[in-house]
Amino acid sequence: MIVRQFLHTDPVGISAAGGRASGAVIDPAGEVEPYPRAAEQTGMRILYIIGTHVHAEHVSFGGVLADVAGTVLSAKSNVSLPFKPVHDGDELELGNVVLKVLYTPGHAPEHIRLLVTDLARPQQPWFVVTGHTLIVGDLSRTELAVSAEEGTKNLFRSIERLKALADYLVIMPGAYARSVCGRSLSSKPSSTTGFEKQFNKAFRIETEEEFVVFMTKDIPLAWPRATQLRAIHSGAA
Repeated sequence: MIVRQFLHTDPVGISAAGGRASGAVIDPAGEVEPYPRAAEQTGMRILYIIGTHVHAEHVSFGGVLADVAGTVLSAKSNVSLPFKPVHDGDELELGNVVLKVLYTPGHAPEHIRLLVTDLARPQQPWFVVTGHTLIVGDLSRTELAVSAEEGTKNLFRSIERLKALADYLVIMPGAYARSVCGRSLSSKPSSTTGFEKQFNKAFRIETEEEFVVFMTKDIPLAWPRATQLRAIHSGAA
């Protein structure tokens, strides 16, 4: 399987591309050119551009990339560009690679993650693209689209699903250190579910009550354009 991560500093975030002969780009940000260039270098045709959620920290370039690549996929029903909806449990086939869509609201009500299996390896999931749900060292903020308490309760249920995954699974998040989406983000762009279960304070919390208290204190200030950017991506602006 081909896997590429793109670490951005302006805006701070992580995009990913993967597949075999056919591939997908997940949460594209920054300049558009690196994605088709990486696809050309690896012999991979971009079939899908996938948004894990409606972004509030940068302008998404998914629509621009779709002009030269594949179909935009999203769980959001009113994004501001043509797209194909995906739902919990959907499976996207990219040759020998299968991406399974899992609904994980919390950071945003529409958030999804992608469980990735390479059928050329033992036929068990290999890694999970967690977007802005589970990030190395932390979990993401929850108050950008709903109240902090509602978002946090949704996130608690979502991370219970993540905790049920095998400890060896690699996690590939959509943010890292200096992103305003969390409080204790690591500079590492990947980890494993097992490592995070042991050393990620937020991920280790076992009760919803304790989790709500922990996640709703010391929330970083939202960036000035957060509401506007979500509105742009949702077609409301």
